[in-house]
Amino acid sequence: MLIIDDNRLMREGLSALLKAQPDLQVVADALRQVPEVTPHVVLVDAGLGSCDGCRCVEQIRKSALAARVIVMDLLPAPEEVVAYVKAGAKGFIMKDATVEDFVGAVRSVARGLDVIPTVLTGTLLSHIARDAVVHQRPEAADAVRMTKREQEVMQLITEGLDNKAIAQRLGVAGDTVKSHVRNILEKLTLHSRLAIAAHSRKSDAARPNFSG
Repeated sequence: MLIIDDNRLMREGLSALLKAQPDLQVVADALRQVPEVTPHVVLVDAGLGSCDGCRCVEQIRKSALAARVIVMDLLPAPEEVVAYVKAGAKGFIMKDATVEDFVGAVRSVARGLDVIPTVLTGTLLSHIARDAVVHQRPEAADAVRMTKREQEVMQLITEGLDNKAIAQRLGVAGDTVKSHVRNILEKLTLHSRLAIAAHSRKSDAARPNFSG
């Protein structure tokens, strides 16, 4: 197991706790060591100050395909859970969990089970998260992962506005719009504004209409 946490006290405490378990072994505590030690389970703190949590999970999955990633958080928002699932996370551990629950979650993920926070079990978002993984439907997670501003930019692109017009409409700088467009392209794995517009129209068409 590998532990990635910016807080040295937390990292050392978790390491000591896990090393005390006869069936668990801690092999490293740095992201750069992932390719070297090829861990079976990687524990990642969602509050990393050095990098975005989802990007960290994606990087781990690319470096060690067999690694099963567990995210630690205080109380993740539903959309954050979906984003982490899409990035490749297989489990979540609440930071206020008991020692028994913590170790149990680690063992469950190590055995191949997926573990999401109990507080989200049975919710619509937990269903979407599972659906995105089981049926490989990333678009379900994409819609949740987009920020409100990114969704606004997508809608304006669909309406045919260029970056300058979008900046004027939203009252933001042109560079800010460029940044939003770049993030949208990356999140949706698209390559052009036309593709963004097409994706947006397709998503709108697929969205259920509950009127009437």
